[in-house]
Amino acid sequence: MTKREFLSRLNEGLSGLPQEDAAGRLAFYSEMIDDRIEDGLSEEEAVAGIGPVEKIVAQIIEETPLTTLAKEKLRPKRRLRVWEIVLLVLGSPLWLSLLLAAFAVVLTVYLAIWVLVLSLWIVDLAFFAAFLGGLIAGVLFFTGSGILSGLPVLGAGLVFAGLSIFLFFLCKETTKCAAVLTKKIGSKIKSSFKGRRTQNETDN
Repeated sequence: MTKREFLSRLNEGLSGLPQEDAAGRLAFYSEMIDDRIEDGLSEEEAVAGIGPVEKIVAQIIEETPLTTLAKEKLRPKRRLRVWEIVLLVLGSPLWLSLLLAAFAVVLTVYLAIWVLVLSLWIVDLAFFAAFLGGLIAGVLFFTGSGILSGLPVLGAGLVFAGLSIFLFFLCKETTKCAAVLTKKIGSKIKSSFKGRRTQNETDN
């Protein structure tokens, strides 16, 4: 792949970014290719050493705040005509409701995932508190009422300790999975802002 082809494909992939941000990225990779060529690589080798365009685009989109992508997507690419503005205003009850509904669905999914994680941690904390309570009560029974009275209480505390340890590792793994899942959801949302630019291909 030549430098021109690489920058053209990169430009298309970054269409969801503000134009000035995309131009900065293009300039960065253009300079990187030039530096590699100056080091003695051929143009194709210099481009190949950077990596696949799709992977670069995905990484840049991932690093870009969702608000920036949404703002750029919703920004008109040209001046709206009067009849278009009228249609937007008249149709706002419909499209605004759909937009809010979509936002509510995404927010609900995020909250449901993390509420589940938080609930598990709360249960684990309750088990640990029960273990401490059983330990303290067992010791008190041992010193006050005798071994036979304190032994069942202490045993119950140890059971809660085992449950707390088991649930701790479960909570840890669940938290990791939730973090990965929410990251994937965010990436999917961000990837929907990618498209193609209408401007000419980027020059060398």
